[in-house]
Amino acid sequence: MRFEDLKIIDPILKAVKDKNYTEPTQIQERAIPLILKRNDILGSAQTGTGKTAAFAIPIIQLIHQIEGKNQEQKPTLRALIVTPTRELAIQIDDNIKGYGKNTIIKHTVIFGGVKQHKQVERLKKGVHILVATPGRLLDLIDQGYIRLDTIKIFVLDEADRMLDMGFINDIKKLLKLLPVKRQSLFFSATMPDNIVKLSNNILKNPKKIEVSVVSSTAETVQQFMYYTNRTTKMNLLLDILKSKEIEHVLLFCKTKRGADKIAKNLIKSRIKTAAIHGDKAQNQRQKALKDFKEGALRVLVATDIAARGIDIDKLKYVINYDVPNLPETYVHRIGRSGRAGEEGVAISLCEPEENAFIKDIEKLIKQKIKVIKNNPFPQTDKPMTAKEKKEWNKEKQRRKEEFFANRRKSRRR
Repeated sequence: MRFEDLKIIDPILKAVKDKNYTEPTQIQERAIPLILKRNDILGSAQTGTGKTAAFAIPIIQLIHQIEGKNQEQKPTLRALIVTPTRELAIQIDDNIKGYGKNTIIKHTVIFGGVKQHKQVERLKKGVHILVATPGRLLDLIDQGYIRLDTIKIFVLDEADRMLDMGFINDIKKLLKLLPVKRQSLFFSATMPDNIVKLSNNILKNPKKIEVSVVSSTAETVQQFMYYTNRTTKMNLLLDILKSKEIEHVLLFCKTKRGADKIAKNLIKSRIKTAAIHGDKAQNQRQKALKDFKEGALRVLVATDIAARGIDIDKLKYVINYDVPNLPETYVHRIGRSGRAGEEGVAISLCEPEENAFIKDIEKLIKQKIKVIKNNPFPQTDKPMTAKEKKEWNKEKQRRKEEFFANRRKSRRR
């Protein structure tokens, strides 16, 4: 199938061709016609399969066709896209800019962590499409800069991560402010029961789209695992990075403190590295991401919250320095590689306390992760010393406290 077969208007088709898109992905092929027919959508697809274009392209077309007659008037807010992180919000807005460059569409993005002045000035000029993170959106609504009564299309993107990050109360507040009569689009890479329950409160007779096995990983991503010890993880990582084949790698860890520590150690080993996490200023995060995309950095260390929305063409390698305790998080992480049919490699470094997490992941993805036997730093059966156990318990408590602190911080934003 071609994009022309989806009844997309010429201005958008031209923009799509400029992006070198040839054929629509499965989620695009199925979602675009249904959205153009004004259906509510409950969509599930693996990360990296083109969900943004699946909802952005038809939204741009619908608004362009409706508002094209009123170009002399100040743009009216017609579509709201809510997403969990700054990086993902910026990425969606950039895509809208690309797809809608030949249309009359005006759009902007708002998020926390930066001063609001420029965002407010852009809103005052009027936009058709607003991309927002929940905290800053509710804040500007409370200040009177945004009204949602003119919204015709509402998109909740990366819904599973919204719940992980504690945004459920913010979402409930937004739902009360939105017009009852609207088109709602609900997208998520994973679809656990709590997500389905939330969708029932948002959607009306939705068309369900599931283009792959829920919570599965892309077939193009090869998955490997090293069993090692917490005290030897850094040595193992450095040994892995001796391979010249690994030119660029996105490395995941659990905590902000851990990200900084890993980056510091890699820099000491003369590996060009930067870390991004919630405590980094927005300009620092954007610079690190830009440097990584342009090849100035070999390793980008990221926490899960900061990494959501990172979209890097042809990124091949992802390393899980810490194995996530939520198997869905693993799916999202390794989905950063092997995007749009490209090959990817995911490597996990598993310490004894994380063995149970691997079992949960394999149960979710319904496959075994290949264990690397040629391991210079293998996991031992030697129990932790009293000192190591004490340090590990302290670390677990600190991670727990940081998790809840991040959740409270996210809600304030």
